[in-house]
Amino acid sequence: MSAPLVVGLCDTCRFQRVVRNTRGSVFSLCMRSKEDPAYPRYPRIPVLACGGFEERRGEVAEQHGD
Repeated sequence: MSAPLVVGLCDTCRFQRVVRNTRGSVFSLCMRSKEDPAYPRYPRIPVLACGGFEERRGEVAEQHGD
């Protein structure tokens, strides 16, 4: 069992998606980056401040495997 991904502010952001690759690595994908190139697709962690942050309310972060 691997340790949980801890990425700061992204952990509670509605735009975060956790991506796992076939080798078992885990990444935090910023879905805002798809609409606005000002946001990095995979931000450097931990993220301590972000102008695009919106709190996730009652949603569970999606997890995708590539």
